[in-house]
Amino acid sequence: MEPKTKAAGDSRRLFVFNAGFFTRPRLRRILELAGWSPRLGLPGPGDCVGIWGASPTAWRGKAMAARRGGRLVHVEDAFLRSVLPGRAHGAVASRGPIGLLIDPIGLHFDPGAPSLIEMLVRDPDTLALRQAARAAIDRLIAADLSKYNAHLPQAAPPPSGYVLVIDQTRGDASLLGAGRADFLAMLQAARDENPGLPLVVRSHPETAAGLRPGHVGPADLRPGERFCDGPVSPWALLRGAARVYAWSSQLGYEAILAGHRPRIFGQPFYAGWGLSDDRHAFPRREPAPVEALFAASHLRAPVWYDPCLDRLTDFEGALRQIEAEARAWRQDRDGHRAYGIRLWKRPFVARFFGSGKGVRFVAKPDPQVTLAWANRAAEVPGALRIEDGFIRSRGLGAALVPPLSLVADDLGIYYDPGRESRFERLMAEPVPPGGRDRAMRLARLLAQSGITKYNLAGPPPALPAGHRILVPGQVEDDASIRLGAGEVRTNLALLQRARAENPDAVLIYKPHPDVEAGLRPGLIPEAEMARLADVVARNTGADALMAQVDQVWTMTSTLGFEALLRGLPVTTLGAPFYAGWGLTRDLGRIPERRRAQADLATLAHCALIAYPRYFDPASGLPCPPETAVARLCDPAFGGAGGAAVRLLAKTQGAFSSYAWIWRR
Repeated sequence: MEPKTKAAGDSRRLFVFNAGFFTRPRLRRILELAGWSPRLGLPGPGDCVGIWGASPTAWRGKAMAARRGGRLVHVEDAFLRSVLPGRAHGAVASRGPIGLLIDPIGLHFDPGAPSLIEMLVRDPDTLALRQAARAAIDRLIAADLSKYNAHLPQAAPPPSGYVLVIDQTRGDASLLGAGRADFLAMLQAARDENPGLPLVVRSHPETAAGLRPGHVGPADLRPGERFCDGPVSPWALLRGAARVYAWSSQLGYEAILAGHRPRIFGQPFYAGWGLSDDRHAFPRREPAPVEALFAASHLRAPVWYDPCLDRLTDFEGALRQIEAEARAWRQDRDGHRAYGIRLWKRPFVARFFGSGKGVRFVAKPDPQVTLAWANRAAEVPGALRIEDGFIRSRGLGAALVPPLSLVADDLGIYYDPGRESRFERLMAEPVPPGGRDRAMRLARLLAQSGITKYNLAGPPPALPAGHRILVPGQVEDDASIRLGAGEVRTNLALLQRARAENPDAVLIYKPHPDVEAGLRPGLIPEAEMARLADVVARNTGADALMAQVDQVWTMTSTLGFEALLRGLPVTTLGAPFYAGWGLTRDLGRIPERRRAQADLATLAHCALIAYPRYFDPASGLPCPPETAVARLCDPAFGGAGGAAVRLLAKTQGAFSSYAWIWRR
C-alpha cells in the first residue's frame, strides 16, 4: 500500500484545541505514527490546526486558524472503527478507533468544499486499484464487518423483500441540520414510492444501545411495518432489502457496496457518483465506478493502525484486527463460567476469553458452565471445548508456557474423530473471498520463518544419505492418541510399523518435547530406538528436521500438518484432524464424514485462520494469526512466563504421577 497522505507544506506540528486529542491515547498515537505532533499553543502562519470533524469544539480550532493564518486539518474516524461505539462503556469500547481520516483538504461529509476522498476518487492512481478494491469489498462483506460490529450472526433479519429505511442519531454532523421532520418525510417517500412492499426501519447502533436518540421510533410506524433495533448484521439486512432509503448513513454507502442503488436524501460523500438515486445535485462529482469510490474511502484516504504491533498498517491489516476483536466479543460478550481449567492456566484463560463480562472459574460442573477444557467437557454438555491451537508458543505446554492460540469448539474437538467437530464443519464450507491466498501466504510464512507449534530450537544431527523418513513421537496418554489413534497407539509400535514398511529407508525418530523433557509418558527403551531408528533427533527443532527429510510417518501428531504445509508427503496411522481430506496417505480408520476432498489452502485456512482464536499478550488484545507469527518471529518476545512458572513446571514434572494436583 502506498505511503499515507501528508498535510500540505513542511510543517508536521498539529495545534489542537480539543482535549480529546490528548485524553484518547490511541487517537494521539495514530496521529504520531502518521507523522503529526499534536500540541498546545499558538500556531504560526502556515502551521496546521487539527479539529475533530464538525464537533461542538471544532469552532475553537477554526477560529484560531483564521486568526493566526493556520491551515485546517480535519480528523475523523475511518469507516471501519471498532466493535462497540466509542460512547459505549467498558474496556472493549475504550480501545478507540482502528483508523483515522486525516484530511488536509476538507471534510468528507460537507459537500460545500472538496475533501480528500473526493479528490482521490478522480485520481488516476485510484483507478489502478480497482481490482484490489473489488477484492477488499468482497472481503469486507464476507467478514461481516461495518463501522461498528456489535451485531450477531445468529440474529436473523426480517423476511426478505422489504424496503429498508435507515435512521441516524439526532444532531449528527453529516446530517447538515436535517432533523426529525426530514426523516419522517423520507419515511413517507419510501411508503409512497413502494406501495405494497413491507417496510423496515433500521435504528443506528448508538440509538439501539441507548447512547443517543434517533429520529424515527416504533410509534411512527404503521401496522405491518417493522422497527429493527436488534443486533442484526447490516449486510444481512441489505441482502434481504428490495430498496434502500438513507440520508447520509454509512449503511447507505454499504448498500452501494452490496449492489443496491439506494435513494439518498442527504449529501454524503458517496452520493453524486452515479451509484445512487440522489435527491441533491453534486456539480463537482462525475460518475465513477464503485471500486474507485471504495479505493478512495477505504484503501487510500484512511490511516490504518495495528494496535497489537503498534504500527501503521493497510486496510487488510485493520480488517483482520477488527475481525479478531469482533469474533472474540461475540463469543465472550455475556461472560463465561469455566470448568476443568488447571490452576496455572486460569490467568491466561481469563485474559483470552475476557472480551465481555469476564470469566468465572468453578470447581464443580453445572448447567451454566460455558467453557471447559476439552478433556473435561464430557462433564458439562453444551460448553465450548477449549484446547491449544496449532500456532501455540515458544515453549511447551507441559512447561506451563501460555499459548498464543486456543480453539473453542461448540460441537466436539478437532482431535476426537469419534464425533463431529466445528473444524470438520468449517472444512465442508467454502473458503471466503481472499481466504485461500491468505491461508497460503500464512503457510509460506510459517515455513520460511521456521515456525511450528512449540518453536523449540536445536540443531539437527548429521543425517545419513538416503530416503529419509521423519517419525515424530507423541505423548502416549495424550487425548489425541486415546481418541484418535488406531491399532498403533505407542511410539514403539509406530517406529516398528514405519521400519517394517520401509526397511531400506533412513528413519529419523524425534521424541516428543514433553516426553524428552520428562514431563509426560512415551519413552522408548534405548535399545529399541537404536535397533529401529537410524537417527534419534534429540532436542532438535521440528522445522530443521522437516527441511531435510523426504516424508513423515505419524499417528496423530500436529507435526504431520506442519509437514503438509511444507510440501512433504505424510502417512498417518490414526485419524488426526488433517487426515481423510485427500492430502495424506491414511492407513488408519478415517470417519466417513471426511470423505470430501479438500486442498491444502482449505486445510490451512480452517486450521490457521477460521478455527482458532489468537491472543496477543503484549497488547492484551485478540489478534489475527499474522500477529501471533510476528510475535514468534521477534527475538525479543518471551514466551516462558518467568521464573515462577519455570519452577512450577519443574515441580509438575517431579510430581507428574499425581495428576489430580494439576487437574483441579
